[in-house]
Amino acid sequence: MGLGAALLLSACAGGPPGPVKSGPAALLTPAFGQAGEISGAFEAHWWQRFNDATLAALVAEAQRANLDLRIAAERVQQARAGSTAAASRLAPTVGLTASASDQRSGLPDEVKRGQPDVRALRAGLDLGWEVDLFGAARAAADAAELDAQAAAEGAEGARLLAAGEAARLYLVWQGARARLQRLQSLLQAQAETERLTRSRAAEGLSSRFDVARAAAETQSLAAQLPPLRTLVAVTEQQIAVLLGRNPGEPLPLLQAAASATLPDAPALAPGQPVELLARRPDLRAAERQLAAEGARLREARADLLPKFFFSALLGRQDLRINGLDLAPVRLSSVALAFTTPIFNAGRLRAAQERASSRERAAELSYERATLAALQEVESSLVALAQERERGTALDALLAERRAALAHAQSLRREGQIDLLQLLDVQRGLIAAELSHVEHRTQLALDAVQLYRALGGGWRTGEPAAAAPSSNPSSL
Repeated sequence: MGLGAALLLSACAGGPPGPVKSGPAALLTPAFGQAGEISGAFEAHWWQRFNDATLAALVAEAQRANLDLRIAAERVQQARAGSTAAASRLAPTVGLTASASDQRSGLPDEVKRGQPDVRALRAGLDLGWEVDLFGAARAAADAAELDAQAAAEGAEGARLLAAGEAARLYLVWQGARARLQRLQSLLQAQAETERLTRSRAAEGLSSRFDVARAAAETQSLAAQLPPLRTLVAVTEQQIAVLLGRNPGEPLPLLQAAASATLPDAPALAPGQPVELLARRPDLRAAERQLAAEGARLREARADLLPKFFFSALLGRQDLRINGLDLAPVRLSSVALAFTTPIFNAGRLRAAQERASSRERAAELSYERATLAALQEVESSLVALAQERERGTALDALLAERRAALAHAQSLRREGQIDLLQLLDVQRGLIAAELSHVEHRTQLALDAVQLYRALGGGWRTGEPAAAAPSSNPSSL
């Protein structure tokens, strides 16, 4: 009967984790300030929208071999083990006990009547259970489970960061290679200009000032090559570390990308601010942490109330006294006890105040993370919009420079301009192409940053191919 009462009391004690406070939702606006209301479906594999096979393979390997991801996975395992341990308080503990004793004194038989020789064999089941009448154990189990969920969200956040960092480094690497190619072409054109200037100076058609200016521009362009080569090499090493590889060894994935190509940045629809609470792993983790602190506060409050304990021992004992075997004896013991705090110098009250303060701090952290997420999205939207506007101007500039080159080539064929003037026009076109490469690199990086800020990505049209066959054409 005591066991039935304990079960009834325990069943009435606990409940599911309490609801998360909805404070951060009040901070959200109906739409982002830099975009109108746009509907879209969440897309986890956002990097495939760049339609770059090397990028997709790089992200896949990063999500498989990145050390931060593997560390996060181990933290999830630790948190889940802690959740299992905390939940075990809700169930009784059962143990098997056994003992054997043989006590002999060697005294005369007359004396052994008062101090007999005893051989005892005992075995039994020992059951113990804290009856969670006021929900302390349930709250502790809820807090541990919410910690495990927060750790799992942290692992998802690490996966998003690994994908975003892999995409960012790849785009930086390809952009640096493309700029290096354009800069080398520009340097060749300037070297030819310097050679012709020196030749004209020898014929008295150019001044020493023209020669010095052409030589200075050649050296200025040559000085820009080493930083770009450094950026290419350092980025390759960073990609290797991201993949958990030795940075001194070549990467087959990058060696397969022979040409310096930049994927086109996809068009994005950012969705609604309230969706960030469900999309971003860091916000979901902050929400779970807030709920966990609320559970710990419930546990601290329950610790001020009495605790009930149920115990039982069922077993059997075989006795032999002074050489006489007795019939087996059954052992049984059932007890229901309780303890309640009376005086602890304010320790339990202080624990409750600390738990309450930690819950308030977790709520503030949740709000701060929400505001930071909104700021990241808004800033990314601004950067992406302004870069697209810059691209419009650069497209127009590039078209004008190409038209100017075609016109200059026509004038050169007719003998109306010399080669030096034609090379000057060619150099202007290469410089415009270099600026266009920088723009495309930055546009793709801004798109990656917006994807990361949104907690993944958003499908706005037809889904991207799961396995793109080739890289886009070279710039």
